[in-house]
Amino acid sequence: MKRNRKPYSVFVITKHGLEIAKRIHSSWEGVDLFVSPKFIDQAPKGAKLLSLPMDKTLVETFQEYDCHIFIISVGAVVRMIAPLLENKKVDPAVLCVDDRANFSICVLSGHVGRGNFFTERLSQTLQNVPVITTASDVSGTLTVDILGRELGWVLENPDRNVTKGCAAVVNETRVLFVQESGEPNWWPIEKNLPKGVEYTTSLNDVPSDEYEILLIATDRNNLAKTHPQHYENSILYHPKTLILGLGCDRGIPFETVERGIFLALETAELSFRSVRAIATAELKKDESAFLQLCEKYGWDLISFSSEELDRVSNIETPSDVVKRFVGTKSVSEAASLLASGAKSLLLPKQKYKEEVDGKNLTVAISRISFPSRETSITNLETISK
Repeated sequence: MKRNRKPYSVFVITKHGLEIAKRIHSSWEGVDLFVSPKFIDQAPKGAKLLSLPMDKTLVETFQEYDCHIFIISVGAVVRMIAPLLENKKVDPAVLCVDDRANFSICVLSGHVGRGNFFTERLSQTLQNVPVITTASDVSGTLTVDILGRELGWVLENPDRNVTKGCAAVVNETRVLFVQESGEPNWWPIEKNLPKGVEYTTSLNDVPSDEYEILLIATDRNNLAKTHPQHYENSILYHPKTLILGLGCDRGIPFETVERGIFLALETAELSFRSVRAIATAELKKDESAFLQLCEKYGWDLISFSSEELDRVSNIETPSDVVKRFVGTKSVSEAASLLASGAKSLLLPKQKYKEEVDGKNLTVAISRISFPSRETSITNLETISK
């Protein structure tokens, strides 16, 4: 999906349509109204003039909004937007509402573009009937292509086996969800898994040929090497589970830190898509390279005082030198463990330095430990009793 889009546009060409648009405009934040010249003087303040024919306005705005709402017939909208479509990865959501607001209809980008979500929301605002035709949504099964997206999960490859996976869950064939890492509520804890979907937490002893598709949540990047048959018949999701503990010399270049991090992840056979945050000492929270990395990759930056870091006991490589200069026996390892809540490291402190700048970097990695789905279900049942 294109970044930095505005939230919503609403297109109006009739008197009744303008009244419907006003209801949306007053209920939702971030709505831009585009109104035909005949009714622009009756529109709310800030409404924009809609060109007629609409082609000029649509060409200028189509990729500028996450969601377009047309209070216009579906047939007319389909003909107008057809030349503007690229693919489901970048196309915005397109919704239609009839001139009496009886129906909210999802026309385009129901999953990746969140059109189905917007349609349900619009239906609640207008108190009408939502029209959603995506098979997985109407059948109440997994939405394979956006599974875990609200939790920050990222598909390893949005083109690999996704169509096959969507068909498998819709047709209720045998599907296995393998959760090596990540939050347990990728499917509502209070609901049974959809028909045909089974669950496990390990690939060990999983037959490679008994399931139509494997859905695997993992922060590893080595499954193609360690489990080639499973990998070939899988869709991989990377949850945001990894915490990078970093320490460095002041003024270390951004490029040096970036290369050092990627080398550490490769050494540990972990995916950069699963990184959630950088953790470091309070003294380093304004380090330019760290701030640039967080900006570039959307990571959080977490910092701890020297006293907090020095209280962490399960450090694998404590340093008297670091203790002398920073006031704690460990920065990278202690910060990673504190931020993740883990009891042990996936990767102990790794040292990295490039001759060109001579600046030192240390990297340690740990994993946020989420409760298993079974534990979450048990806890929910206990609370309900």
